[in-house]
Amino acid sequence: MRICVVGGGLTGLVAALRLSESDDVMVMEKEDTPGGCLSSYHREDYWVERFYHHLFPGDEHLLAVLKELGIDDRLEWLRGTTGYFVQGRVYPLTTPWEIMRYPHLSLVDKARLALLTLRARRMDTESLDRVPAAEYIRTHLGSSLYTSFFEPLLRSKFGDRSGEVSAAWLVSRIAIRSHRGPGGETLGYLKGGFHLLVERLADAAVRKGCEVRTATPADRPERYNGRWRVNGESFDSVLCTIPAPGLRERGTSGSGGVPYQGAACMTIGLDRDVAAGVYWLNMKDPAPYGAVVSHTNFVPVERYGEHLVYLASYFNRTLPAGYGETMLSDFCSRFRVPPGAVHWHALAVEPLAGPVFTTGYRQHIPDYGSGGCYRAGMFSIPNYPERSMEGSVIAGIQVAERIREDFTA
Repeated sequence: MRICVVGGGLTGLVAALRLSESDDVMVMEKEDTPGGCLSSYHREDYWVERFYHHLFPGDEHLLAVLKELGIDDRLEWLRGTTGYFVQGRVYPLTTPWEIMRYPHLSLVDKARLALLTLRARRMDTESLDRVPAAEYIRTHLGSSLYTSFFEPLLRSKFGDRSGEVSAAWLVSRIAIRSHRGPGGETLGYLKGGFHLLVERLADAAVRKGCEVRTATPADRPERYNGRWRVNGESFDSVLCTIPAPGLRERGTSGSGGVPYQGAACMTIGLDRDVAAGVYWLNMKDPAPYGAVVSHTNFVPVERYGEHLVYLASYFNRTLPAGYGETMLSDFCSRFRVPPGAVHWHALAVEPLAGPVFTTGYRQHIPDYGSGGCYRAGMFSIPNYPERSMEGSVIAGIQVAERIREDFTA
């Protein structure tokens, strides 16, 4: 069987590797290198992801893939610290003592937040799918905690659609980040960067006979003489791992009614730490980015020879012209960074970076498909109600199994 996999991100590569064990597989990737949102910049002495990434202790399928590829020995568990930037000041919020000292939440609010964190992993998120996150927080934790803590997070993540986001996403987001000790959150990273995962996945698939075509945007699949045609080539089956708007217009296929948003992520090389040692710094003050993610406050700075910072921003529809320079200018001004302290900067923009987890989202999640046309990715059920590398790996494994079952039945 000849199979076309549209999209060389994590789901596409995992599916291609599985399918290449028995079938003739071609991956079409629009960018010059595979990886999708997991792709990396190659600097002179190191690799670093275009969009920040880490994995979690419970990512069993991803950990199994790392072992299968022979790179599990590169995995290290590091400490992820968090904080808030409020009124021009960094407030670390990792240890119990730091949280107790934080002046912008009352003791009652802190107690309610701690209780929600403890309960989140046991809560039924499906029952919260149609409940707005804002309504849930106001009702169960109070308006002050919503205004002071949750509203800036939702606004920075989802912009003008933040009021539509479901409580299912919010509770899942809290639950997935609840592996905490007194010193912070336990997070995984590959020594040398996640480009190793992308490279090994692609190489393993190619060794099994898969063809990976980069710089190859794909048409929408169309039915032709009982088979499927993509870019003028004929296939028995097609797997789309990107949302429908990411395909060049023709025919129908894609991710159903799942709403998507874009991401603009600026990576900056610096001569200094600007976040007081904090890895993940949420912005309560209005800014053209929602978080400052200091990669080298997570991974040792000595590996890079400079400090690395991500400015994370999400957008709906289109990104305003000159937005990258707006982000950089605001960052340098707000964090008192002189021009000479910036070694380099690069802006990665992905118009379809991920789903917006609106109320009622679950009913829009598409099935993997049948009859030779399939779809899987960040819009699939394993990535509900919060997307992750683990969810994308599971989606790739499951859709490959579905394709095989359909053609061997």
